[in-house]
Amino acid sequence: MSEISIVPTGTANTASVVAAFNRLGARVTEVGAPADVTAADVLVLPGVGAFGAAMSQVDALGLRQALTERVGADRPTLAICVGMQLLAKESEESPDALGLGAVDATVGRFGDNVRVPQLGWNQVVPEPGSTFLEPGWAYFANSFRLEQVPQGWIGAITDYGRSFVSAMERGNVLACQFHPELSGTWGARLLGRWLEQAKVAA
Repeated sequence: MSEISIVPTGTANTASVVAAFNRLGARVTEVGAPADVTAADVLVLPGVGAFGAAMSQVDALGLRQALTERVGADRPTLAICVGMQLLAKESEESPDALGLGAVDATVGRFGDNVRVPQLGWNQVVPEPGSTFLEPGWAYFANSFRLEQVPQGWIGAITDYGRSFVSAMERGNVLACQFHPELSGTWGARLLGRWLEQAKVAA
């Protein structure tokens, strides 16, 4: 059975993530210490709600450096929804909060031409060269997003008023703005592909 560690950001529906990996035959354990984040073979950084609240919990647990170093070292890591946004330097949602800075980007709000939050299914179109991502439909719940794929990453693009980054991957790190755990068979296949690669790399 695969062992997965999950970070308690305090703003995530952890139960749905755990259930999704349980269905894939994996066992998920919550970790809240820097040493555990560093030692984890496979790690998930989930999140819903506000960027600032999630980042405050990360800092309260003392996990900033461990998470940043983990992503920089290409250790198997999956970031979901606000978890993906935390990889950025900052977010317009919480101007006083500093993100992990693993990617040189600022998270911005959707424009006034669309209803926010975006709630429901939308199409995901991966860029060429993707290892984990494939075309399909995913479930979203977000008011903020990355506008451009960061340098050195392979992304997937979705349109909501205008195009935005719905996922990105680099090596063993996968970050999804959508919720793969709520995205049916397509999402389960994505989690399965990432988990298989993570087990090889661990």
